[in-house]
Amino acid sequence: MRTLVVAETTADHTLPEAVRRLVSAARVRRCPVDVLVLDPAVAAQAALVDGVDGVIQPDTPASANTALANSITPESLAAELAALAPRYSLIVAAHRTLGRNALPRAAALANAAFVADVTGLTDDGHFVRGLYAGSIVATVASTRDTTFATVRTSSFAVAEDRTEPAPIASLEAPPAFAATTLLERNGAEATGIDLANAPIVVSGGRGLASGENMARLGALASRLGAALGASRAAVDAGYAPNAIQVGQTGKTVAPDAYLAFGISGAIQHLAGMKDSKLIVAINKDPDAPIFSFADVGFVGDLFDVVSALERHVDAGDRA
Repeated sequence: MRTLVVAETTADHTLPEAVRRLVSAARVRRCPVDVLVLDPAVAAQAALVDGVDGVIQPDTPASANTALANSITPESLAAELAALAPRYSLIVAAHRTLGRNALPRAAALANAAFVADVTGLTDDGHFVRGLYAGSIVATVASTRDTTFATVRTSSFAVAEDRTEPAPIASLEAPPAFAATTLLERNGAEATGIDLANAPIVVSGGRGLASGENMARLGALASRLGAALGASRAAVDAGYAPNAIQVGQTGKTVAPDAYLAFGISGAIQHLAGMKDSKLIVAINKDPDAPIFSFADVGFVGDLFDVVSALERHVDAGDRA
């Protein structure tokens, strides 16, 4: 049987890095890998990813391509995936908003299994995933003919390109899900480095005490070539938008370096960043839980550290 990778769409019609990581995850099973692109504009890019055996795209009128890519609802995608289920033993998507909404629905429609937040796959068909915000790691198996799974893409390498493209085929899309209509889509303006793929992430927590201080941390992050993140406490307090929340109910990141300013380290936050290669924590509370996970810890006033970093960056700019 084959594996199907669901490719998310982007506003600039480029293939997300997450898709390349999904292909790497799918190849562990040693089965042929197809990619379903919701935006036909990225079909050619997907066909050049190493490990992809075929690309399928919705067969829609050219004038409707952009509208389809930008307006597909989880219900419509679920219906499409359920129709494809008999062809595949595994259907995967990134553990992000679209995949988390569409794949459980598709699994229910297809009478298939669903596994969430997979961090590892084995060639004998098992899935590795965290439970209780990552405090327990479980290896599970599916007895269904088809399994749907959302994958934590940061746990897998990026598949490279190749010179010869895979074949691209058209797919007759099922009727749209009439009970749900997308009326409007509002997205935060993308600025700076993409949080999910950033090599360095600078995150702020409740200890920043204000939105102005979060903005100051964001300016520092930009000068360091890093992405800005935030804890749920900071988002709930109004210091930062939900789009940059890191944690179990936000984004999952695994950068080369993660700098946590004023974040105590609740288990829900740790679940979203504990795979970072280097964790640096700055907190005035020496008993903050995050110090148990940090590679480097500074006990003290976070604003003193921010000021020191700003002076260091200023000195580098003048050099």
